[in-house]
Amino acid sequence: MAKIGTFNSMEVISLKDFGAFLDGENLGSILLPKKQCPENLQEGDVVNAFIYLDSEDRLIATRIRPMVEVGQCALLEVKQLTSFGAFLDWGLPKELLVPFGEQRKPMQPGEKHVVYLFVDNLTHRITGSTKLSNFLPEETDAYRVNDSVDLLIAARTDLGYRAVVDQRCLGMVFNEDVLQPLSIGQRIKGYIKTVRDDHKVDLMLQLQGHEARVDIADRILKELAANGGVLPLSDRSSPEAIYQAFQVSKGNFKKAIGRLLKQEKISQESDRIVLKSGTKQP
Repeated sequence: MAKIGTFNSMEVISLKDFGAFLDGENLGSILLPKKQCPENLQEGDVVNAFIYLDSEDRLIATRIRPMVEVGQCALLEVKQLTSFGAFLDWGLPKELLVPFGEQRKPMQPGEKHVVYLFVDNLTHRITGSTKLSNFLPEETDAYRVNDSVDLLIAARTDLGYRAVVDQRCLGMVFNEDVLQPLSIGQRIKGYIKTVRDDHKVDLMLQLQGHEARVDIADRILKELAANGGVLPLSDRSSPEAIYQAFQVSKGNFKKAIGRLLKQEKISQESDRIVLKSGTKQP
């Protein structure tokens, strides 16, 4: 079943001078304008195209990939305000409307906000909202501690940063777990720190404990192998230099080096670590 606001594989049912009509199944035939048609397009071919409403509220298809699809969140810039709400740039000719009622706080041109896309049930228009909790749950049973997740930083609070987890729910990175500068709209790898009794998830940006030491140690071995067996880092290096190289704290880096030294996979000098011959990559 074809869906508005996503890419759909659709068959070409007829060709016209101004474009191709695609079989939108439950949505009917949908025009793919000529400038969007692949070369040598024929009836019966299948085209992967995004469905949305044009400026006259007609269904239309495009092969242009927008910055975000329905059911997802992204950081978008406000381009203009009207009596209907704010219009944001999402990569398509027709800008995305965020009605006043869907704004967590009033928007202004030039600002960037993390926006969730949905299809309005009445108008069938693709619409944006910054009221993320109206669409994304805060409770989930989908994760376990230390699971790797993709995060989109959505908001700053007194407690830390609220984040969209894998485009499916909301979680929190508390201040104590923020080990690097974060910005709204930033996409970053994270991990599940805790699944609370109320099924809400606390997040962390680095693994902790044994898992962290194993993960960092494996990465160090791979970097050593890729750099001729030598890295200009040691347990005396600055936290900034360590973070720039591996995006981990100095404490976790030192623990990982200690693990590799104990396993006799590396040797350490004052300003560098060296891969011992015969050591296998992870």
